Amino acid sequence: MNKKLFTYKKSGVNIDAADNFINFISTVSSKKKGKKKFSNIGGFGSISNIPNHIKQPKIVACTDGVGTKIEIANVLNKYDTIGIDLVAMSVNDLIVQGAKPLLFLDYISINEIDLKKLKSIIKGIVNGCKQSECELVGGETAEMPGTYEKGKFDIAGFAVGVVGKNKILSKNKIKNNDLVLAIPSSGLHSNGYSLVRYVLNKKKINIKKNNFLRTELLRPTKIYVKEVLKLIDENLINGCANITGGGLADNIKRIIPENLVAEIDLTKINTSKIFRWLKKNDISDKEMLKTFNCGVGFCLIISPKNLDKVKKYFTKEFKPYVIGKISKGKNKVKLNGSINWI
Repeated sequence: MNKKLFTYKKSGVNIDAADNFINFISTVSSKKKGKKKFSNIGGFGSISNIPNHIKQPKIVACTDGVGTKIEIANVLNKYDTIGIDLVAMSVNDLIVQGAKPLLFLDYISINEIDLKKLKSIIKGIVNGCKQSECELVGGETAEMPGTYEKGKFDIAGFAVGVVGKNKILSKNKIKNNDLVLAIPSSGLHSNGYSLVRYVLNKKKINIKKNNFLRTELLRPTKIYVKEVLKLIDENLINGCANITGGGLADNIKRIIPENLVAEIDLTKINTSKIFRWLKKNDISDKEMLKTFNCGVGFCLIISPKNLDKVKKYFTKEFKPYVIGKISKGKNKVKLNGSINWI
């Protein structure tokens, strides 16, 4: 071979490494007992069945990423949890519509194929899919030298779900005097990390030497799929909201119908240590509520008569509790009181 000839590999793209990675994905995605290697992965597209037991099925699709939480993973050189986050950010949105996640695809763009890093990310994605009871059916890995700095990358996820027409959680199911329940978050989930990193930089905090932050900042997002879908099957909830960017007010507002308001009592919210740590680092209450979930990862809106039944579907760690009620009004969301950060 003439060494003077230009090649794709010389430009920074290693197709052989990419092919090895695709083979790894199809293998790690199918380790369930008795399950064959995915035939979809590595092809031009994936084909999946719509469950035939669902009456008048409607398709629901979501996409999201994990934001600058990736930069924390880079600093700590730990990538086994951000794949779970990637799945969670999309499937937790799907269930707000009442949809069961069916399939998931990922997109990874990176400066150079790093098999160790990519394998770790994919294992997290597979883990997230198992928690969501959906299938990883394909994706794309793009090697983009010159676009990303050395070691840098980004990931995005795409989830598709299905819901029967009569099971769709629409705004008109929410009624006056309904209760607003908070389901605890597992931590920061995947929101507000640009502010977190700004605080770390300004305070000159080395997270590699801080055991608490090293654990908390890469704690994966709680996936609420199994519990919420069971509640939907039993007709126990009237609405729900995934608390992501924008915090409680902005996300609950999206599901409240006209002429009703969700009155939230902030004094009832239970925060975890990571949020109390952030609050102590010169962040106002208003900024905390706007940027972070503050301990509330997901909200349910239910009839008061269903409260005890709903609680039975959750483990102690993620047991929902009342933080407000639905009243007549025009503002959609009203925050009362203040969170106790102590």
